[in-house]
Amino acid sequence: MQSYKTFVSASASAFAISSALCGAANAEVIIEDEIIVTASPLERTVDETIIGTSVVNKEELARNFQNTVAETIAREPGISTTYFGAAASRPIIRGLGDDRIRVLDNGIGAIDASVTSPDHAVAIDPASADQVEIVRGSSMLLYGSSAAGGVVNVISGRIPNAVPEGGFDATGTLGVTTADDGFDGSGAFDVKVGEIGGGALVLHGDGFYRDAEDYDIPGFAESAIFRAEEEAEALEAGPEAEEDEEEEAFGTLENSFFETYGASGGMSWVGENGYFGVSGTVIDSEYGLPGGKKKEEEEEGEDEEGEEEEEGGFIDLQQRRIDFAGEYRFDGWLEKASVRVGYADYQHTEFEAPGEAGTVFSNEGWEARLELVNRERAFLGGALRGAQGFQLRLSDFSAIGEEAFVPPSDTSQYGFFALQEYSNGPWRLDLGGRYERTEQENTVTGESRDFDGFSVSGGVGYQATDAIFMGVNGFRTERAPSSSELFANGPHLATNAFEIGDPDLEEEVGAGVEGTVRFTTERLRVSFNGFYTSYQDFVILEETGEEEDDLPVFEFVQDDVDFHGFEAEVQAELFRAGGLGFFGDAGVDYVRATRSGGIDEDLPRIPPLSAVVGLEARHEYGDLRFEIEAVADQEDVAAFELPTEGYELINLYATIRPMGAESPFAIRMTATNLSDQDARIHSSFLKDTVPLRGRNFRIAISADF
Repeated sequence: MQSYKTFVSASASAFAISSALCGAANAEVIIEDEIIVTASPLERTVDETIIGTSVVNKEELARNFQNTVAETIAREPGISTTYFGAAASRPIIRGLGDDRIRVLDNGIGAIDASVTSPDHAVAIDPASADQVEIVRGSSMLLYGSSAAGGVVNVISGRIPNAVPEGGFDATGTLGVTTADDGFDGSGAFDVKVGEIGGGALVLHGDGFYRDAEDYDIPGFAESAIFRAEEEAEALEAGPEAEEDEEEEAFGTLENSFFETYGASGGMSWVGENGYFGVSGTVIDSEYGLPGGKKKEEEEEGEDEEGEEEEEGGFIDLQQRRIDFAGEYRFDGWLEKASVRVGYADYQHTEFEAPGEAGTVFSNEGWEARLELVNRERAFLGGALRGAQGFQLRLSDFSAIGEEAFVPPSDTSQYGFFALQEYSNGPWRLDLGGRYERTEQENTVTGESRDFDGFSVSGGVGYQATDAIFMGVNGFRTERAPSSSELFANGPHLATNAFEIGDPDLEEEVGAGVEGTVRFTTERLRVSFNGFYTSYQDFVILEETGEEEDDLPVFEFVQDDVDFHGFEAEVQAELFRAGGLGFFGDAGVDYVRATRSGGIDEDLPRIPPLSAVVGLEARHEYGDLRFEIEAVADQEDVAAFELPTEGYELINLYATIRPMGAESPFAIRMTATNLSDQDARIHSSFLKDTVPLRGRNFRIAISADF
């Protein structure tokens, strides 16, 4: 019933926004159509792409700012998260996560340990982002098999590619939050420091700091469904089980604190035909691991009946990174060449309790990309344009300690890709392919696996009218298993699991189709993306029902799987009154994933139907936005998985610009979860022990010169 009510409410709101537009007066274009470079090196706009794409601009990032990139973009249609508290979260796109979603830093991977476990934070901070580009659906042709489900690319200006207007610009933000007694501050600058060789030298610097205590929650840390199951088990076990009962956390989520800070500096030479630059970045973070299995110790001096003291674990993380980027534009058949190289030395230590260092994870890695774009030329009465490129990834990963569930491993991967685009009048045809070689080695046992993958994609787009675009895209992809899926074997307390890999896993093969329809005018934009993908030998982390070391056993297995779903969005200018403009938007997404091989059941941790509906008033001196985020019940669950209750969050955002539209200063006030709802992310391993924050207020002051 909750799912039905949520869907009806979201659909009715979206319909109301669209209907209200019918009487609206003509107005200026309400939505800028940004170029999204992540979807294609041919620099298409969002409305020109055949697959589902979106851009979260700097203003939206400031309004929705959270401690992780995944949480900051979580209200975008088709996006969920692996939510592991306030500090650790990876994006999930259309129900796919882990090694199928690439989180990029200016086109190069994060080079961290986040893909091995949801409690490992992504070493990319949203405070430095100028925009975030999201590609839903396979981006394997450009970014490799780890992008089989999509890409989240965080674009920042650490390596300047243009000279700042007036020779200097700077930004800064200071903010505080109430639910966790939090503080955040960030700043960045670009300055022209000289000229050499016909170009300008531009210096960049940025930094950030955030700190927060354990955050407030509306009620119990454990969900009502989970508590009911525990009570039933206790009754079945009898009176002797009462001795093991613990006091349930209420009102505050224990061990959800964090402290994170970082800085970067970069320098570029910017000329008429291109740029070349380098940057260095450091990130340090310490954050608690809420909801995981705690280490229990008996204090010295206590008698046999003394109480046991429980201490929560936490992670101490550091990354040191160097990036190089360059682009040059030519006059001949080759339009431009661009190169990016990233190197990072990453390490984090998992502390079982203060002063008790446990497992140490490290990853030293390289990634390089070269893209060559051909100039458009006449072909068969139309125009042909293309690009080709090369990608290299090297990783030396290790996990050392009693709870190292993944052994040390070396990974090398290289790939060649080519794309061609043919356009003729309203028609456009896209075709591309990628060859990829992946080598995985367990450096403890010497066991290794090699994979050769070939992926292809083709799409047709048709601009029916100035306002209507339709497209369909089909693909076949091959993904090599990750080192965790192959070699994992050990206890993982953070997720309360004993994970076992399978070194005999085969390549995961997916074949699918995606259709898109967009309607865009000066006052209205409506988009719909529907998708279906069928996988052979899909890798699943499956709970077996057995236990080892007092932990439930999870095994990586393969089965045939089907995914299908949609995303729908509407954005509209409703009307104007004096200097005020009133706008509405709504987004709805849905995904269903079922096993179609040996077992006929739902996949675990698949996000439920969700919707976000917003109404906004804009003025040159400020904006006010009211938003409802509605998530349905998730009752389509796998074996041993509990269902999750839906929720509705009420959010309010206000921006004040004291000096008008051109004001360099802004005051932003945010109120989230105003009704103090108990809300849980079904795609999180810890959904039944780690709820979202309760009612929270944030005020921030920013300057942009």
